[in-house]
Amino acid sequence: MPKQKTKKAIAKRFKKTGTGKIKRTSAGGAHILTGKSRKRKRSMNSSKMVSKADLKRIAVCLHN
Repeated sequence: MPKQKTKKAIAKRFKKTGTGKIKRTSAGGAHILTGKSRKRKRSMNSSKMVSKADLKRIAVCLHN
């Protein structure tokens, strides 16, 4: 069986940390920011970790 290719769309959106966790950016921070509070926009600026429920599915696509 041939090797499975990395899903490039997922590789651009997620990065693996040194401890093996997968880091992601917050959704909704690109446009239509006028209706969002300062606190909400500030929290979207920081990166988050992928939830445990989605971790295995994303890791398979990244081949890590």
